[in-house]
This record gives sequence, C-alpha cells and structure tokens, in this order.
Amino acid sequence: MKYFTFPIFFRYDCVMLMQHRAGDDMHRILLVEDEPEIGQLISGWLARHDMQVLLEPRGDMALQRVAAEKPDLVLLDIMLPGMDGLSLCRELRQCFNGPIVMLTSLDSDMNQVLALELGANDYILKTTPPNVLVARLRVQLRQLAAIAPQAPKVTQRLQLGTLIIDYNNRDVRLQGQAIALSTSDFDLLWELASHSGQILSRETLFKQLKGREYDGMDRSMDVAISRLRQKLGDNAELPTRIKTIRNKGYLLVADEWS
Repeated sequence: MKYFTFPIFFRYDCVMLMQHRAGDDMHRILLVEDEPEIGQLISGWLARHDMQVLLEPRGDMALQRVAAEKPDLVLLDIMLPGMDGLSLCRELRQCFNGPIVMLTSLDSDMNQVLALELGANDYILKTTPPNVLVARLRVQLRQLAAIAPQAPKVTQRLQLGTLIIDYNNRDVRLQGQAIALSTSDFDLLWELASHSGQILSRETLFKQLKGREYDGMDRSMDVAISRLRQKLGDNAELPTRIKTIRNKGYLLVADEWS
C-alpha cells in the first residue's frame, strides 16, 4: 500500500500550500506519481521550498514529459502504471543527465541496490520526514548547479594511459572506446582520477559528491565503485585499476590503464 507521512496539518489546504512564487530561480521537478493525493501533497510541500513540481501519473508517459519539460530533477515512484519506476530509471538514464531520485514506500535493500545500479542518484522512502526529503533533493540540485558553471571555464581533460576523461564534454574513453556513464558515476570517476595515486575515504567522497556525511551504513558508494569497475574493464574479484583499501577507502591506480 502506498502512503506518505506528511504531518496532518498539511492536509487542510493543499491549494494554499501551492500558492508560491514561480520565479525563474525555482528548480523544476518532474514527479512521476500515480496517487493524486500523494502527488498534490508532495507538490505543495516542495513548492514552499523553491521547487516547481510537474506531475505525471504514468510511467510510460514520463520520457515524453522529460523531453518536453526539461526538468532539473526527476522524482520517481516505483509502482507506476504503464512502466514501473525501475524500468523508467534505466530508460531515463540513457537520455537524461540530471538527478533521478526514487521516492517509494518499498523499503527493500534489493530495490535500493537495483535502483542505484540502474542510475538513480538517491533512494528515499515515503516515510521520510518532509524536511529531510527537501534537504536530500537540494543536495542533488546543488551538485547539478555545481557542474553547470564549471564546464565553459577551462578545458579539463585527464589522460591516464588509454583512459581519457573530458570533463567539459562529460566524455570517457578507454582504448578509444566511448564509455557511457551516468552523471553521478562520471563525477565519481573524475574525483578518483583527479586524485590518482591517493586513497580517498568514503567520508571524503560522500562530502565531495553527495554533500553529506557518510553514515557508516550507506552502500551506494560501494555500488557505484562496482559499476565503474565493470564498465572500465577492471577485475571484480581482484581489481587492479580501482582498488579498495581496507578500512581506508578507494585508490585509482594511475599505471594500470595501458
């Protein structure tokens, strides 16, 4: 059963909650949610925090909405008519470079790992307090904003043997072959490659890439590292290119990309 635990006083007048300025500085969020009441509650709350929410009730229509509306962030339920949220996440990641956040009542480690593997940037339960939801969405939007002004300034390009990373064009090539990476995976690779030969702790990576402290339990960084190894031809059992240094963090080895 779907549910969303906003405090009860938010239910008194959803329309009033949505009366918020719609200035150019508002972030555009596409919320794919088939429960009208939940959609209105989330829209109303986010509108109070400088987020303009566009509602789409069907998973199979969301790709068209993204192409037409060009949102800054896509917020997805999993249980959707037409196309489920996990399948939609996979399809979106092929054409949408912004953050994709799952918002669901399914408290399942398997679904969370699968969503992150498919390219989601975060996985949030509908039982999460509204203020925490806003904070976590803002983290994703800050990362998106941080990317935009850096691109046109200077050419940033790293080459480690046959691995070439072009920051401006968000392009990765290994032995001349293009490697397709999600926005978050590209940022992780860039961070590791920019500090090749140095061990980066999970704490450092969480602060740099997610804008929050590592809680000791979140496995999303391990999943992302595993995904990078797979795409970059590293040995999953005995990695030599991106190593896990026990109790310390991760190390990208500069001499292993020939």
